[in-house]
Amino acid sequence: MSSDTLAGSAPPADPEQPRDAALSPTLVIVGAGPRGTGLLERIAANAPELYGDSGLDIHLVDPYPPGGGRIWREEQSPLLWMNSQAQDVTMFTDETVAMAGPVRPGPTLHEWADIDGRVFSDRRRLGAYLNWVYEDTLAALPPGIRVQHHVGRALRVDGPREGRQQVWLEGRARPLVADLVVLTLGHLDAELDDEQSELAAYARANGLVHLPPDFTADSDLSALRPGEPVLVRGFGLAFVDLMVLLTEGRGGRYEEDGEGELVYRPSGREPVLYVGSRRGVPYHSKIGYDWTGERPPLPRFFGPGEVDALLARPDGFDFRRDVWPLVEKELGFAHYHRLFTVHPERTGGAWTDFEEKYAAADRAEREVLIASAVPDPADRLDLGALDRPLEGVSHPSYEALQEGLRGYIRDDLTRRHDPSCSPDLAVFLGLLSVYGQLVRLGDIGSWWHGFFSYLASGPPGPRLRQMLALSRAGFLDFLGADTTVTAEDGVFRASGASVPGASVEARALVEARLPEPTLERARDTLLRELYNDGAGVTPEGLLAVDAGDGRLLDRDGRPHPRRFALGPHTEARGSGAFTRPRTGGPAFRQNDATARAALTFLGALDVRRRGAEDREYGEYGEYGEDRDAEHLDDGDAEHRDERVAGRVSVRDAQPVADHGTAA
Repeated sequence: MSSDTLAGSAPPADPEQPRDAALSPTLVIVGAGPRGTGLLERIAANAPELYGDSGLDIHLVDPYPPGGGRIWREEQSPLLWMNSQAQDVTMFTDETVAMAGPVRPGPTLHEWADIDGRVFSDRRRLGAYLNWVYEDTLAALPPGIRVQHHVGRALRVDGPREGRQQVWLEGRARPLVADLVVLTLGHLDAELDDEQSELAAYARANGLVHLPPDFTADSDLSALRPGEPVLVRGFGLAFVDLMVLLTEGRGGRYEEDGEGELVYRPSGREPVLYVGSRRGVPYHSKIGYDWTGERPPLPRFFGPGEVDALLARPDGFDFRRDVWPLVEKELGFAHYHRLFTVHPERTGGAWTDFEEKYAAADRAEREVLIASAVPDPADRLDLGALDRPLEGVSHPSYEALQEGLRGYIRDDLTRRHDPSCSPDLAVFLGLLSVYGQLVRLGDIGSWWHGFFSYLASGPPGPRLRQMLALSRAGFLDFLGADTTVTAEDGVFRASGASVPGASVEARALVEARLPEPTLERARDTLLRELYNDGAGVTPEGLLAVDAGDGRLLDRDGRPHPRRFALGPHTEARGSGAFTRPRTGGPAFRQNDATARAALTFLGALDVRRRGAEDREYGEYGEYGEDRDAEHLDDGDAEHRDERVAGRVSVRDAQPVADHGTAA
């Protein structure tokens, strides 16, 4: 365990600091990646209003560097890209974010890096941007707020509901004592579920290779040997990373053939990948053109009013029955608004007439209306067909399936780069709007998150071109839809619905997806301890939190007054830590609410504590190490000792640049 002491815009603290600084409240933030950095940014923005110039000590706990954290750290392969254009990434709020705190503007990734906004940046550059955001945030903190980064892991949080909390760190004998704790943990490792445990045991018994769900950049891929077949379950972004690391990462390269196609030149070190999934197709390509003209006026059929009504239902709600019809209508509205206003020649009437009838129609009536007003079925939005594109499609052989899937990918690339198909981009905007509303509903199950990612968060177009090149070169084969894997006869065997009766055998299986962020199976000790101590858990196994400010809920639904949580391990997991500019940024809204709640609590605590200490100072004179413990708040004796050590550490730090940082 080591710690880096950092002061915001404050000078390094000193052991002889005035007694009011020695009494400063303490906040511990576990997780210093983009979410923790975003929370810190909101603290910097809101502190002048809610906290003034009082002292506050913030301890960040994370084994990885602040800013990027584990996933977006700078130390990873330069071959791994973001799946967003640089112009679509920001860590700063704007006026579209529905929050009580002030906007603190800042650059997008492409503005900060001075690169083309259409570039899909490598992740190392994003890590550098996030590190800069962190340092910029430190510089923006009021002088009384001091920040210290502890390089290590938090193991558990103890403490009474109404008293100070103790945060125990790996390799440290004494805990950090905190007035408030906020968990901003990112994607975490998990213990294997029953299926994965059985597959792992089978692999060990038969000398096979089994790689369970994991963050691909951290996986040891050395066991996947050149030329050997590898079964892969999962066709999303984790698969794209796997594909890159096992091809370009092993020395292969791509060349243009002069006719618009990529050709893969192998190194001879590549395995042969056989990939399948439930849908059997890769996530849709990122859209390759810019928005022009009028945006659809969203939200229209799924906004705050509809969410309020759902939350007010005494018997709760069901996603498929109560929420999905509203989402479906909202996405359809975005699609047809764009079609009628920008491509009217492909419609059979005026938008105003269509909109009026669309608003009043139920689902069956909308289908009749759309069929009469939109002549070409290719111009109609069919979310069911989008979700399951291979439903009912079968091929006589794997060779025929390869041709069929290559055609599907080519068609997707063409459509997603064709401005005449711009209703697709309107649906994308609708998805963003819907996501911002769904966050308020809490844990709505995993289907929606997968559907959103499949439509709106797919890979850059060049990655799909690389898939095609690898397929033509014989290093990537498609298994099709409804892929299942069995372990029998000393091998792994994959089959599916796209080629009935056929199967593929291999001695290696990779699960290309992140672990599910459930508390019960979390490998993270802190989360497991919270679960064991009675933290509330949703039906999907996520940490239950108050929708308003992120306070942890217990199993009776009571919010904890001194513990908060933000991120993918919570029921508000839907929003990423950074977002596109001017899209409302649900994560920014959550960060702001939590920061304001924390500052309000800590500010009131500071006032009460100052009053108590002033009375005590009048009675006892100088503050000595031997003052009676009965005059302290719960946990104060330990807190006092921790702070003395902290002051020495801060004093020894040397300022760096213009924000007082030190290692």
